[in-house]
Amino acid sequence: MSTPGVTPRIRIVVAKPGLDGHDRGAKIVARALRDAGHEVIYTGLHQTPEQIVETAIQEDADLIGLSVLSGAHMTLFRRLVELLAERDASDIVVFGGGIIPEEDIPVLEEIGIAKVFTPGATTGEITGWVAAHFAEQPQA
Repeated sequence: MSTPGVTPRIRIVVAKPGLDGHDRGAKIVARALRDAGHEVIYTGLHQTPEQIVETAIQEDADLIGLSVLSGAHMTLFRRLVELLAERDASDIVVFGGGIIPEEDIPVLEEIGIAKVFTPGATTGEITGWVAAHFAEQPQA
């Protein structure tokens, strides 16, 4: 039951899929999202798309944020979107960031990635996008 005038907290899973072992950026984004008032579940390093989707479903997440620096973004993002569809959880919004070439962004958007942040994006841009995106969405 929601309280009138009180915005429900957005639940966000932040994940590091694949073999990429660099998680400083993901931890900074997770903290910024938490500081912006969202509930954040950070999955840690070396998560499979299957583990990430399972966590998001179990945690009743509104969003999944992926950080990919390994160059495997096309495979990892695509697999995650496929798994969400298979689990009837395509309503979970997926966004991401990392070392992603500009020419890959339109392809990622085509497969269902809501937003891609490239190196240099500020935490304010990320938290602002989340706030703007969910201000337009009715909360359950």
